[in-house]
Amino acid sequence: MAKWSKNLKIAYSNFNENKEYSITEGIEILKKNSFEKFDPAVEVAFNLNLDTTKAEQQIRGSIVLPHGTGRNAKVLVIGETADLEIAKQAGADHTGGIEIMDKVTKNNWFDFDFIVTTPLFMPKLARFGKVLGPKGLMPNPKLGTVTTDVKTAVENIKKGQLEYRTDKEGIIALSIGKKSFPTTDLVENYNVIFNLIKDKKPNNLKGNYLNTITISSTMGPGIKIIKE
Repeated sequence: MAKWSKNLKIAYSNFNENKEYSITEGIEILKKNSFEKFDPAVEVAFNLNLDTTKAEQQIRGSIVLPHGTGRNAKVLVIGETADLEIAKQAGADHTGGIEIMDKVTKNNWFDFDFIVTTPLFMPKLARFGKVLGPKGLMPNPKLGTVTTDVKTAVENIKKGQLEYRTDKEGIIALSIGKKSFPTTDLVENYNVIFNLIKDKKPNNLKGNYLNTITISSTMGPGIKIIKE
């Protein structure tokens, strides 16, 4: 078990770590007990009772939160000239044809968080799967990053689009914003994600679905949240 820092020990002493709190209560506890010297992310982890070796129990997709995440994601768009002009107007940080991948592979250039491309260009990107895949950068139509509507894709990412997916342990972890966000905004962001994940419960799942829900700041204590 990792050794707790002095600050973390103090934070845990200020609330009952075994109790489940409402999301509003949990966020207020988080705000009072985070000790980072920067504006930390507010993170939520859903521990789900899933067997992720079964394809039907793997959950993945994307969502745009009503109040964003506070993160300024950088977007690279790969496509035809007309698509690139639209992408620039929508706020894309980098644009280019497939030749831009030479910069990625030869110069180890990864000054972007998302790649958006069109169905026409996706086959051309396929050969770069070994480079992009391990970094989670491969465009995917399920995530809205392979699309004919480049404008909407870029705008959604800039608004704070999130990818959610279960890891091998059946946990979905993501950010719902920054500590500096108003509590009401964080609660609304959380509720959108909670309702989405609740609706994703596999039809053939037996027993409990939600094991635990925990929120924390980037370096702060984990606070259990009521599962309803």
